[in-house]
Amino acid sequence: MSDYLWILVWLAAMALFQHFFETKKNETVLGKKERRTAWWFAILVMSLLVYLAVNRSRYVGDTNTYIKTFNNSPTSISDFMEYYNGRGKDKWFYAVVALIHIFISKDYKVYFLILLCFQAYSLVKLYRKYSTDYFAAIYIFVTCGDYVSWMHNGTRQFTAVTICLLATTWMIEKKYIPAALTILLASQFHQTALLMIPIFFICIGKPWNKRTLLMLLGVVAAITFVTQFTNLLDTALEETQYENVVSDWKSWNDDGTNPIRVLVYSIPMIISIVGLRHIRKVDDPVINFCTNMSIVTTGLYLVSMVTSGIFIGRLPIYASLYSNGILLPWELKHMFNRDSSVLIHIAMYIGYLLLYFYQMHFAWGII
Repeated sequence: MSDYLWILVWLAAMALFQHFFETKKNETVLGKKERRTAWWFAILVMSLLVYLAVNRSRYVGDTNTYIKTFNNSPTSISDFMEYYNGRGKDKWFYAVVALIHIFISKDYKVYFLILLCFQAYSLVKLYRKYSTDYFAAIYIFVTCGDYVSWMHNGTRQFTAVTICLLATTWMIEKKYIPAALTILLASQFHQTALLMIPIFFICIGKPWNKRTLLMLLGVVAAITFVTQFTNLLDTALEETQYENVVSDWKSWNDDGTNPIRVLVYSIPMIISIVGLRHIRKVDDPVINFCTNMSIVTTGLYLVSMVTSGIFIGRLPIYASLYSNGILLPWELKHMFNRDSSVLIHIAMYIGYLLLYFYQMHFAWGII
């Protein structure tokens, strides 16, 4: 059986396990008593995902490129500085790769394991603390395609993304300096992390605030005047490491993000519109923040739909982890009565399962 089908078997087993055994504990989150998944179970759920990502085929996505990067990195400390200074972008990522190669192991699987354990830790920490349904958060992460897209493919950018996740509490509590410093650290691994600075300032505060509405107006303008937008983007990226982005996506005939993906990732935002009065009444700073993150997610995906799925479509991950894994489970649990909630949860699990098969079989041809 394919590894990508074994993942579903594993998730089903974990769902049964948490049904029959106690896997939650009382914890204090931002001053409130909450029921949260225990660390041991959270790690158990994630363990197989890390194992399969470490042992993935070298022909999945950019895996072979990352293996070559590791194998071609220096093997002695005397060569480190020359290698480091020769990197034109994202130097700290390559520094970490080289240091693993020099001091820890010459086996690329060890290198994958170290990076994946860090990424998994950041995800587990985020969803344990802030998601009302940790299992649903991981299930959505897998079945919407993010697991394969990022833990099997976009290693460098996802390392930056998961560094940003560590600043979540600071962002919610409006501790600007430590949040900004963490984001700046992440940008040394992948420069797109700098996008988190404007996202952070858009998303703090009340749900659907004026900043989010201005952003959506900008999205509408970008879609309406897409040619002018791409010309402006091309000019803005001159003399940066992304100066060829616009010409590249045009030469590759990149026709944008699949509208199905855009719709799926817009679901948390759409539900937030319907239940906005409830969100405002509860006035939970985490849910407020994640609601605004859902607006950013939808906005970025809409722009990527009419521009580039390969480049612009990689940006929403900085916000979508919040809207998919924290906001959506909260909405399904709190915005519907008991009977409706059960039916909607069943529909959610089936819908994401169908999406998983569509992406893995028809879109990506992996299974």
